Amino acid sequence: MNLPKFVITMEGYFRLGMVNQHKHLLKPGDQCIGGGYYVFDFVSNRIILDRESYDFGKPKWHLLDTLKVPSTYRGMRIVYKYDDGFHDDFKAAVKREQSDACISSAEREQFRTEFNVSEELQIDYYDEA
Repeated sequence: MNLPKFVITMEGYFRLGMVNQHKHLLKPGDQCIGGGYYVFDFVSNRIILDRESYDFGKPKWHLLDTLKVPSTYRGMRIVYKYDDGFHDDFKAAVKREQSDACISSAEREQFRTEFNVSEELQIDYYDEA
């Protein structure tokens, strides 16, 4: 089943599309450094990224200085939502002291951290072939 997925590559390319597997977004020679799922938030003009690729794991944003984004998405802010209460890439916004089993889903949501890709990385745009 095709789902809205994205990957990032070691060269800094951000690719997204409706695919069955994350690997279908890669081009020959690409080295994937993570991926996940996306949704468009047209009200706030954002691409919201979350979760992780089964094969490639969470995006390793800390390996990039520049993200190369398809020019189709020029002007949209890109954010990645971590759902673990803390993350290893950059500074953790919140660390929770309780285990997942001890908190409700409402409490869990407050510990969700957001990494603002558009602010933390330089964004370059490219035209897709």
